[in-house]
Amino acid sequence: MARILAIDYGGKRTGLAVTDPLQIIATGLTTIESKELIPFLKKYFTTEQVELIIIGLPKNWDETDTHGTPLVQAAIKKLQKEFPAIPLKTVDERYTSKMAKDAMLEMGMKKKDRRVKGNVDVIAATIILQEYLQSVQ
Repeated sequence: MARILAIDYGGKRTGLAVTDPLQIIATGLTTIESKELIPFLKKYFTTEQVELIIIGLPKNWDETDTHGTPLVQAAIKKLQKEFPAIPLKTVDERYTSKMAKDAMLEMGMKKKDRRVKGNVDVIAATIILQEYLQSVQ
């Protein structure tokens, strides 16, 4: 089986998470600069088989767009243009960053490590992917 890749896209940084080949476990992959997303994925896809991309779509509680929604929608268009053979699904990402910060506290992560914003992004991507996996079981 191929992996599922999750993206927590942001204006500056993007968190990535992937499943194992059996699509059971979600694991944080890395955090990269958002402008490096396409080149990073081109290289990653040469070594790993990915059958689905999940990307978090930011929305307010009343379903209106947030300031980040247009950025994510632009990223989706780029992804679909560059990787037309890989299906892409959007998922609700409300509160994933807060959940990531809470998870870092629960894991006992040191304060200096919690301040590294990239840690939040990769954990948020992992949460997005884990929630997706639970929703399709």
